[in-house]
Amino acid sequence: MEEKNETSWWKDLLPSVFIAAVLALIIRSFLFTPFYIPSPSMEPTLYPGDRIIVNRLAYRFEEPKRGDVIVFKYPLNPQKDYIKRVIALAGDTVEARDNILYVNGKPIKENYLPPDVIYEDFGPIKVPANNYFMMGDNRNNSADSRSWGTLDRQLIIGKAMIVFWPPKNIGLIK
Repeated sequence: MEEKNETSWWKDLLPSVFIAAVLALIIRSFLFTPFYIPSPSMEPTLYPGDRIIVNRLAYRFEEPKRGDVIVFKYPLNPQKDYIKRVIALAGDTVEARDNILYVNGKPIKENYLPPDVIYEDFGPIKVPANNYFMMGDNRNNSADSRSWGTLDRQLIIGKAMIVFWPPKNIGLIK
């Protein structure tokens, strides 16, 4: 009698485990993906070792906005994923002069930057259609659109939403 109950328990468990695995695969592939921050290029917004959730659906229904933090396939090596902030949209002209960032000739206030950031002048650069100009928040230590060019819309994976690890950094990504 005991053996029959144990067999029944396994028969009940296996379909549940299978369904859970399929749901996890679907959620990870199409809805939300965890992502590990490997470098200091987004400090002070994100730190090396932070783990975040990326919303893969965010840009299925709307376009990225200036200021969004997004994960994308690195244009020079699509096997690698990068995370940066959207600075300029298609049709915009972006440049930096005297440590001030300008988009379409207007200075951009960037409250997310560290106070001591200094970066070289660049531009003006006109962003092509279906492209974005991306920059890390740690401008002194970021390989971004200044070095590899604009980001094609098709390379976007999703919007960075939440830091879930480590506990001291838990919160929404702004």
